[in-house]
Amino acid sequence: MARKKKKKQETDEQLLEAIFTTEQEWKQLEALLEKSIEPTIDGYNQVAIAQAKYMFLLREARHRKISAIGYR
Repeated sequence: MARKKKKKQETDEQLLEAIFTTEQEWKQLEALLEKSIEPTIDGYNQVAIAQAKYMFLLREARHRKISAIGYR
């Protein structure tokens, strides 16, 4: 039983780390696109993909009842 709990905790930590990393990537792409003189369609697509990944990970965390309070 403790082994299963430890595995869940490790998976939850990996999910939280992925959320923080993806959020940072999304914000950086968005900032770069805003500063661009002539943003491309590919740039908009990259931002949309990063945002979709972030939202998916948030939904997964909510489904798993994970909280980031006190994580970092």
